[in-house]
Amino acid sequence: MNLISIAALSDNYIWLLHDAQHRCVIVDPGEAEPVLQALHKHQLTPVAVLLTHHHSDHVAGVPDIQKTYPDLPVYGPEETAQRGATHILRDGDHIKLLNSDFSVFSVPGHTLGHISYYSAPYLFCGDTLFSAGCGRIFEETPRQMHESIDKISKLPDDTRICCAHEYTLSNLEFAHTIWPEECNITAYLSEIRLLRDKSQSTLPTTLGLERKINLFLRCHDTDLKEKLKIKPGNIEDWQVFAQLRGKKDCF
Repeated sequence: MNLISIAALSDNYIWLLHDAQHRCVIVDPGEAEPVLQALHKHQLTPVAVLLTHHHSDHVAGVPDIQKTYPDLPVYGPEETAQRGATHILRDGDHIKLLNSDFSVFSVPGHTLGHISYYSAPYLFCGDTLFSAGCGRIFEETPRQMHESIDKISKLPDDTRICCAHEYTLSNLEFAHTIWPEECNITAYLSEIRLLRDKSQSTLPTTLGLERKINLFLRCHDTDLKEKLKIKPGNIEDWQVFAQLRGKKDCF
């Protein structure tokens, strides 16, 4: 399997995953034209569209893609039923595409019905987990978002996190302000600054890397709690997450 990222809108990525037979799935097409151009350039035939949630920057390209490929199935959660989805998926579902199994699990937080797709080693997680960060909480609670990220954290280290936005530099700059002595964050921040100076993509990332540089995966860490000035006591990890997310919202 091969992965292609398509830059779209201001900072979105649309993903194409294709096999040796030049068949592909399209993930979260926020606009159609760059997708259609990429399909033509790489001589790919789409077999499905996968939607993670209902926000326009993830679904707005569906109608025009459907005009070009009218029989193309569009998979997504219930909240995408009015945004072009033809096949509704729920937590625990599996779909067979490109001779591979894609498992579906719910990750509410950014939106109530947000889902992710996992076909090892690829995880398409929309706006749930970003490199060095996580999505804003719009339709659920910090506790629910933390539980969703915890689901992702149980996947193998070699999982390739195919998230939907180029937020890595900003996320690392925030993390550095919280924990300036953390050598993994400092080193990776320098590396990412060089990439972004050249307008190069920082994605996909791996879960193994994220365990080192993503503070939202480290809410159990006593050193992080000290940096957040959280007093020792009966505080749960999701409460640490909530404080961290609140600081990021104001960054």
